[in-house]
Amino acid sequence: MSSILDIRDLKKVYEGGFEALKGVTLSIEEGEILALLGPNGAGKTTLISTICGITTASSGSVLVGGHDIETEFRAARSLIGLVPQEINLEPFETVLNTVRFSRGLFGKKRDDALIEKILRQLSLWDKRKSRTMELSGGMKRRVLIAKALAHEPRVLFLDEPTAGVDVELRKDMWETVADLKADGVTIILTTHYIEEAEAIADRVGVINGGQLLLVEDKESLMQRLGQKQLRIELQEPVKSLPDALMNGTDLSLSDDGLSVTYTYDTQAERTGIAALMADMSSAGLILRDLQTQQSSLEDIFVGLVQEGQS
Repeated sequence: MSSILDIRDLKKVYEGGFEALKGVTLSIEEGEILALLGPNGAGKTTLISTICGITTASSGSVLVGGHDIETEFRAARSLIGLVPQEINLEPFETVLNTVRFSRGLFGKKRDDALIEKILRQLSLWDKRKSRTMELSGGMKRRVLIAKALAHEPRVLFLDEPTAGVDVELRKDMWETVADLKADGVTIILTTHYIEEAEAIADRVGVINGGQLLLVEDKESLMQRLGQKQLRIELQEPVKSLPDALMNGTDLSLSDDGLSVTYTYDTQAERTGIAALMADMSSAGLILRDLQTQQSSLEDIFVGLVQEGQS
């Protein structure tokens, strides 16, 4: 699979010296879905705006389908669709004309069948003659997506597309995303809903302070999420664990000596819990309670962001 988006050492420094992007390097393959996670002010929107030509980079390069966004901006921009955070639509224009107009801006021939397909896909066909000012916030966001798809882009940016929308729209939107992926469209989305990243992304990236802290295949990430901890509370405190229990490095004793933490892989053929319980009983340790906990993608995200700030 070939790369459709190549970002190399991209930097953005605003007047006054604020660095919004600090040398971002990223390659995205054709047809993949990348979820970009990060707190407010992390640089997600600046990165998207720079790739889409809304903001000018201070240095670095971006190629979209092999076209440089500065020297071949028309060719590069024609491959990109953008659904921004802000809802900004002509209030007195109809939904149908709004979407048609967006297609025309890119010099595309009129294609009523395609526009109808997009509007139906987003449950907007019944609203095609309505003025955008008459629509609900969720419907307006659907129109933004329709506008972004009207010129048949190969790379689609979704900047917080489900912020403040209802569950039904969110479901429709991800079904649309799945259809686009099946057609080979590359999708980069930013979201605060980490469960969405888990559900639909091929890879996950974490950005904070203008720097990419992580870009990892979701399957690999899920293997890391397979690490689970068993916390064993003891009836009486111990100063140290018996040597018989210290065969591995996945066992630790709390400072107060009242609990033992065992880390294991839920995807392994055997967890080793049964053997551990037997060994603890043989060592004379009396258990008072058991608790399990598992890291989520959110835990990893928060941890990476905190590390980046330290």
